[in-house]
Amino acid sequence: MSDLTSIIREQSATEQIAAIKSGALDARELFEAYRSRAAADTFNAFTWVADEAPAALPAADTPLAGLPVAVKDLFSTEGVPTQAGSKLLEGYRPPYTSTAVAKLEAAGASMHGKTNQDEFAMGSSNENSAFGPCQNPWDPERIPGGSSGGSAAAVAAGHAPWALGTDTGGSIRQPAAMCGLVGLKPTYGAVSRYGMIAFASSLDQAGPITRTVADAALMLEHLHGADSRDMTSVGLREPIAVPSRESLEGLVIGVPAELTGEGVEEGVAAAFQVALAEAEALGASLETIHLPHAEAALSAYYVLAPAEASSNLSRFDGVRYGNRVEDADGTLLGMYTRTRHDGFGPEVKRRIMLGTYALSAGYYDAYYGTAQRVRTKIAGDFTEAFKKVDVIATPTSPTVAWKLGEKSSDPLAMYLSDICTIPMSLAGIPGISIPCGTSQGMPVGLQLAAPAFGENLLLGVAHALERTLGFDTGGAIR
Repeated sequence: MSDLTSIIREQSATEQIAAIKSGALDARELFEAYRSRAAADTFNAFTWVADEAPAALPAADTPLAGLPVAVKDLFSTEGVPTQAGSKLLEGYRPPYTSTAVAKLEAAGASMHGKTNQDEFAMGSSNENSAFGPCQNPWDPERIPGGSSGGSAAAVAAGHAPWALGTDTGGSIRQPAAMCGLVGLKPTYGAVSRYGMIAFASSLDQAGPITRTVADAALMLEHLHGADSRDMTSVGLREPIAVPSRESLEGLVIGVPAELTGEGVEEGVAAAFQVALAEAEALGASLETIHLPHAEAALSAYYVLAPAEASSNLSRFDGVRYGNRVEDADGTLLGMYTRTRHDGFGPEVKRRIMLGTYALSAGYYDAYYGTAQRVRTKIAGDFTEAFKKVDVIATPTSPTVAWKLGEKSSDPLAMYLSDICTIPMSLAGIPGISIPCGTSQGMPVGLQLAAPAFGENLLLGVAHALERTLGFDTGGAIR
């Protein structure tokens, strides 16, 4: 086991797959090593861990060679608890598996655990889970980010070689940044949302949280594609290539003034500047750009996302699935009311109320309609920017991970942690976070964004910078 611990700490998912294929590593032993680590997890990163390895692991000649994968608990998994971090779905076992998970399994991955998350993906700290807050393996007194905090913590702690997460406004990129990992939000529509419990359907997207950019590319290769069960899914326009770029010669990187100045912590800003200097040393040129409507992105998002959540979460009524609370008066309305009152947590209730208000008669155009028009303006800003630059760079989060409970009573302060990631989500373009240093002893993330369907460009640039920044993504593994 000591040798396997060394492998878990030092080898990426891609390297472990290669070792399995060559016969240097036994897939069953590796699965059990990760499963045992997950079962002994002290960071509350998991909500379910397999009791044992499958009787038959995928063959070594499959693309992913039986390598374990941790899956955010927002993805439906047949016969395995799928609870979305909510008391309302506690113990729910779906009769089907989501397309994203099914595609990974078809490629040879083996799910060994489901990971903790903010309830229905609503949060930036993983403190909104009905199953308790998740801790950051770099410092257990701090949050891991959210809403895919459990997925990030699992990989950072070495309890999974990689993990599947979801990103609506930053929920892959922000926890990846706070846990010193790589997190990729693909272009909207690149990956099927079928079987992924919906938060905001026009924003939700699945993607990888990994140790390296090459690992993220490998997972995306087996995730993307059109799906007849999700009519918004279109896949990607070209196959995902193994990123190998070493030089950034001739590349123009845009640095938006609106997302890199006020509100960014001093230590984060310093690490960001070091990353930009490394990009210049690799041959890139930097250009200050403007995204004039980016400052309105947070306000628009917190109208649009809650409005869609209000609609999507109306299905959770205690009738068809999930927990039910019988009301003393025996009425259907009473049962609805008690079930939703007792089943949803405070943040979910807050967003449902915000969304319902924004969609109500007399306010729809003033709030929801205006937010949609702002979203169009934001997308247009990116279109104009990409006429001048190849990629855009910002800090992933304006701060490093904060102390557990530090922002729980201040929703606005919590929402501001996604200020750099939300504009890309509203525009539907791909974004990736890679580690670029530390501040206060905690990881800092560099976010790169590219035009829609520019994943290969994005992965190539991220890979080149990853090589020169040289961050130890196994730094939290014990």
